Amino acid sequence: MAKVLLQDWKEQYRDKKIECMSRDEMSALQSERLVKQVKNVYENVSFYRKKMEELGVEPGDIKGIEDIHKLPFTTKEDLRDHYPFGLLAVPREKIARVQGTSGTTGKLTLAAYTEKDVKTWGECVARGLVMAGLTSEDRIHVCYGYGLFTGGMGLDLGAQALGAMAIPMSSGNTKRQLMCMEDFGATAFGCTPSYAMYLAEAAKEAGIVDRLQIKASINGAEPWTDEMRLKIEETLNINTFDIYGLCEITGPGVAMDCIHHKGLHVYEDHFYPEILNPADQSTCADGETGELVFTTLTKEGMPLLRYRTKDLTSIYRDTCECGRTLPRIQKFTGRTDDMKVIRGVNVFPTQVEAALLSMGGQVAPHYLLIVDRENNLDVLTVMVEVTEEYFSDEIRKMEALKEKVGAVLKQALGVSVRVKLVEPKTIQRSEGKAKRVIDNRNL
Repeated sequence: MAKVLLQDWKEQYRDKKIECMSRDEMSALQSERLVKQVKNVYENVSFYRKKMEELGVEPGDIKGIEDIHKLPFTTKEDLRDHYPFGLLAVPREKIARVQGTSGTTGKLTLAAYTEKDVKTWGECVARGLVMAGLTSEDRIHVCYGYGLFTGGMGLDLGAQALGAMAIPMSSGNTKRQLMCMEDFGATAFGCTPSYAMYLAEAAKEAGIVDRLQIKASINGAEPWTDEMRLKIEETLNINTFDIYGLCEITGPGVAMDCIHHKGLHVYEDHFYPEILNPADQSTCADGETGELVFTTLTKEGMPLLRYRTKDLTSIYRDTCECGRTLPRIQKFTGRTDDMKVIRGVNVFPTQVEAALLSMGGQVAPHYLLIVDRENNLDVLTVMVEVTEEYFSDEIRKMEALKEKVGAVLKQALGVSVRVKLVEPKTIQRSEGKAKRVIDNRNL
């Protein structure tokens, strides 16, 4: 199935009234929902009542969305401190399901959903699927992980809401994934961007790309670059779309980009976004990078006020070329806790990815950053896979490529790095979120 070109794209909407609502109408809707939500959490969540009392704020002080800055912040640490059910706003018997972070250490950050929350989640994901050109006639191969992780369940609920066929593969066993994609006639798939790249390479290697009916992929759960998007699209001849969400807010379906790829449209009727300076929590201007903060306007089970995501982005509120008035957050430069400071310079994995993909196929978009401290100085080593086409046993050629990679990375990062070139398929592939950084300074 051929990629749909931009000039042939037919824009579709799941809920045009909301997706194209005027700014005044949206502000009025948000204000109504925020006032109701603040009263709800003040009366039903002791954590928020105490927080608001400490700030000298009462529900009556919140007249509309313009007063959101008066409300307290919520952090991941707050969720862990009140694990598992300390932040519920409804009796536990009203909770229809729970989801949790994909973390492997310590306590989970748990999210709780009422039946209405689950329905809203599915509807939000369905908005994104329609944005990607999908309909009830499509067959969506879900290779995000299921279980407590929200990825698999989120795409599954979205497919159900859309009336499309959900193929609940979960993650793992790449050969079986490709076999089922072909046998079931999947027309779309969802997974992390790094695993989508891996699937694309595996499909090309197996010689089945032309036999697949895939036309779109829905990728998220980790930062990725436009360069990687284009690489996946080129390999599989499909359209790719960036979906964003986080367990604490609802899961995937908080935002997604359209065919124009000018940012991810935030479903702000349910999730109110703020972009704040991480240092002093002042509001950033449109286009200025800061920390993304969300307030859940309609969530019943475990609503959150001003949740600090640690994701770094900027926002634009002008009307998109697709006709949507929903604000657009830009692709993430990273997370405040993904950023590494190397000799005073801020370094994000996505900068490395973009630089490697700019080298025209000499190296693969598979890499690993290793940070050490030697003689009281930070040392960054970047392991980079060489593509089979350029890999050589001739030392002179490899040294020349190593120097070239080092120069490209120094230009992109603003700091010198050590480059270690490795053979194709040496760096471990991830079927979930890719591990990009090992910081030995913290060991």
